[in-house]
Amino acid sequence: MQTSFFKIAAASAALCLSSWAMAQQKYSVSGTVKDQKNGELLIGVGVKIAEDPSINVIANEYGFYSLSLPEGNYTVIISYPGYKDFEQKITVDQNIKLDLPLNQEEQKEKSKTIDEVIISGVKKDKNLSTAQMGTETLSIKNIEKLPVLFGEKDVMKTIQLLPGIKSSGEGSSGFSVRGGATDQNLILLDEAPVYNASHLLGFFSTFNSDALKDASIIKGNSPAQYGGRLSSVLDVKMKDGNNQDYNVNGGIGLISSRLSVEGPIQKEKSSFIVSGRRTYADLFLKTTKDYKDNKLYFYDLNLKANYQINENNRIYLSGYFGRDVLGLGDTFSTDWGNTTATLRWNSIISSKLFSNTSFIYSDYDYKISLKNDDNVFDLNSKIKDWNLKQDFTWFAGNKHSVRFGLQSIYHTIIPSSASGTSVSSYPRNPRYSWENALYINDDFKATEKLTVNYGARLSMFSVLGGDTFNTYENGVLTDSQFLEKGKFGKTYVNIEPRITANYRINEVSSVKAGYSRNTQNLHLLSNSNSGNPTDQWIGSSYTVKPEIADQISAGYSRNFNNNNYELNAEVYYKSMQNQIDFKNGAQIGFDTGSDVESELLFGKGRAYGLELIAKKKTGKLTGWISYTLSKTERRINGINNNEWYNARMDKTHDLSVVATYQLNPKWTFSGLFVYSTGNAVTFPTGKYELNGQTVFQYSNRNADRMPAYHRMDVSATYEPSTNKRFRGSWTFGIYNLYGRENAYIINFEDNPDRQGTTRATQVSLFRWVPNITYNFKF
Repeated sequence: MQTSFFKIAAASAALCLSSWAMAQQKYSVSGTVKDQKNGELLIGVGVKIAEDPSINVIANEYGFYSLSLPEGNYTVIISYPGYKDFEQKITVDQNIKLDLPLNQEEQKEKSKTIDEVIISGVKKDKNLSTAQMGTETLSIKNIEKLPVLFGEKDVMKTIQLLPGIKSSGEGSSGFSVRGGATDQNLILLDEAPVYNASHLLGFFSTFNSDALKDASIIKGNSPAQYGGRLSSVLDVKMKDGNNQDYNVNGGIGLISSRLSVEGPIQKEKSSFIVSGRRTYADLFLKTTKDYKDNKLYFYDLNLKANYQINENNRIYLSGYFGRDVLGLGDTFSTDWGNTTATLRWNSIISSKLFSNTSFIYSDYDYKISLKNDDNVFDLNSKIKDWNLKQDFTWFAGNKHSVRFGLQSIYHTIIPSSASGTSVSSYPRNPRYSWENALYINDDFKATEKLTVNYGARLSMFSVLGGDTFNTYENGVLTDSQFLEKGKFGKTYVNIEPRITANYRINEVSSVKAGYSRNTQNLHLLSNSNSGNPTDQWIGSSYTVKPEIADQISAGYSRNFNNNNYELNAEVYYKSMQNQIDFKNGAQIGFDTGSDVESELLFGKGRAYGLELIAKKKTGKLTGWISYTLSKTERRINGINNNEWYNARMDKTHDLSVVATYQLNPKWTFSGLFVYSTGNAVTFPTGKYELNGQTVFQYSNRNADRMPAYHRMDVSATYEPSTNKRFRGSWTFGIYNLYGRENAYIINFEDNPDRQGTTRATQVSLFRWVPNITYNFKF
């Protein structure tokens, strides 16, 4: 009797467990989101279920998404700026592969609503729902509406109009993020690092917008899959190429032109894009008598192709080649450039697991040549990387999206080396290093209101043999050792925890907070604020330790008028270790043969500030106002009496006002105004005469300021009525509308009119710069 009772009880329990398991059984609905017209995979698209909006997921940067649903009938919905709303009814009784094609809004539909998002290509309330902090996604389509120098649409110039991101100077593409130096920004093009992202000494960036699909910047609180820099990540992705039809687009400007061709190799299965750009100032020089032998131009070429092996596997091959050439006859020449290549394999391993395997090559080098009669002087340097990256995205459920993987980079750095007939030659041995990282990151929807993004990165950097390594203490040599090639030397290991959280207070507001640690093992040595092609990279060594930054931040977001207006505010504090600066009177000439590490001093830094941005995202008038109040300082033994001093990139106030007004379908007007405190500099406080020469004396480092910088730019775009196949537009603009002569350099010299006094002279680059560009697409 008792045995029968236990048998019945066990059977009943088994039946209950079986029923519970069936009730809890979930199936996967997964696939990719793409543009129906051209086949481009779409990044960051929100996919949700109409019957339960709390079930939603964001497609990753390769367009892949995965949802977990119980058995039943559902409606999948997508609302994505620039595309028609999408709905599809599905019946879930097994795992489903569901690719989601989105159709772009027709031009007529856009002109009726005029609902273009100027700064973001993501859903309207993403700022309230995501845990990621300090992140902005740029709309490549709308960058072309903004007025820029020489009329060349530019991602690098546009991000400098955002809070916390400060321009290095007039015309420069270098930028500082939350008190960091220009080398503390990780700049990626299709996952390949770009070590010098500028052309023509910074007046253009390396990014040809015609070849780009997406660009986003993260200010310090980056997920664990990013690493190697302290301040920010600028992640730029190239277009895949239209796999449905052939397209040609380009532009003709006053000093540069560009052309792009894209189309299917095999329709719906493979595609390509080729995009080129070149300036032609040198062609005008050839028409003159005095300058016909001079050279002044740059070019860049973007290439990409992809092939779908099957429904779960696709390979991509992309490359970038860019070069600047400047020469004065046979007496002087310099050229520099980047080369990158990425071979990528995307694989959908299962309905919940996505894999991306990348083999990456990056190279940057420069060369300077001087010739005078029989005397020749050459200076060159190079940095080259071979990089393997394995990344997984695991959609563990509707509440967890996990990223994990590894990265391994082999660095080769050839320091600046001088050779020639008139000076002693100082060839440098290449320096090798191996950088590795393991990482894991989880985007966790803890509740309907609370989202947490947390993870960690384990970074390792090993100095490899092949050179003599000196050890310095405050510039004094204390040890020297030769490490044979292939041998391991010093290894640095760091753990980088990161966490951000977002709590949605209600439908229109949220608060955020975060902490992150980042380390950096590659360092750029520069004695200018805006950067030069000849600035040299060095790796961590026995003397130079990894730079470390700890950042805490908090923010508040509020949307208005059905998410058409947006206000975001963030405060941050960043503490930095092992910061690098040149000692007073540093001898950094390249013809001395000295070890540059002997001229360096090390200490700590701090940066803190408030960032505000208000956006109007829809309507005829769109744009934003951004403001940054900040302080950036360094404290390094041996400089400024060991007290805190202003960092070069310190700017107390930074303001940008950006507006675009679409008058009608044919005419669009835009303008911007920028204001910032002048850069921190060191001016002379006295002088004396030595052997008939005036020698200036200086006091505290960076205790003075350049004059405040401000200017206004305007532009107008005219798009005449054209047939469906061919589209053309004219863009007219003026850079520095009211002719402000902003200081680029201030020189001090003896005043010839008043003996014994000093005269300061200001050098300005641009007063008024008009531009006109014709753009076309067919």
